[in-house]
Amino acid sequence: MATNDNMEGSHIEPLQPTKEIYLAGGCFWGTEHYFKQIEGVEKTEVGYANGNVENPTYEQVCTDKTHFAETVHVCYHPDIVSLEFLLKLYFKAIDPLSINQQGHDTGSQYRTGIYYTAPEDLPTIEKVYQATQKEYGQPLAVEKLPLQNFYLAEEYHQDYLDKNPTGYCHLPLSLFEYARKAKEKKGSH
Repeated sequence: MATNDNMEGSHIEPLQPTKEIYLAGGCFWGTEHYFKQIEGVEKTEVGYANGNVENPTYEQVCTDKTHFAETVHVCYHPDIVSLEFLLKLYFKAIDPLSINQQGHDTGSQYRTGIYYTAPEDLPTIEKVYQATQKEYGQPLAVEKLPLQNFYLAEEYHQDYLDKNPTGYCHLPLSLFEYARKAKEKKGSH
C-alpha cells in the first residue's frame, strides 16, 4: 500500500467556505477579468442583477427597460482576501461619480453597484463606501443594495476577455496587472 510521506506532520488548515458579493462596474467583460486576477477570488460569473423581468437576454437588458445592471458574481476565500480589500479594489476600477456610464459605455445597465446577499456584509460595505465618499468629497453614484435577483448572462459573455484577448474593454490593461499584484496585508495566523 502506497503512503504519502509528504503529508506526515503537515497541518494545513482547510479554508473557510467561500463568500460572495455581486459587483456592477460598467461593462461586465472587463470587470470580471479584473476580479479574476485577484488572489483569493475562487470564481467569477457575469450576469444581470436587480432587474424587473425573469431570465432577461442581453438584447432586453440593452433596451434600458429591464433595469438590470451588468454585474459580476464574485466568489472569494475570506481567509485569503477580505471583502474590505475587494471593495477597495472595486473602487479603483470604477468612476464612482458617473451615473449610468463607465468609460464609453452608457445606459442604465452600466451603472455601478454593490449587491450583497449576507446582511453581515453591510457594515464593511458602508465602511469602504463612506471612506471612498470622503475621498471624493461628494455623494457617490454607486448603489448599495441587497441582491434582489441575478440571472447568468449568455455563455459567450462568460470569461469574455479570456476567450477574446483583444476584445473590447473599458478598463486599461494596467489595471489588470495592478489587480494581479495586489496582495492584502493580513496578520499572521
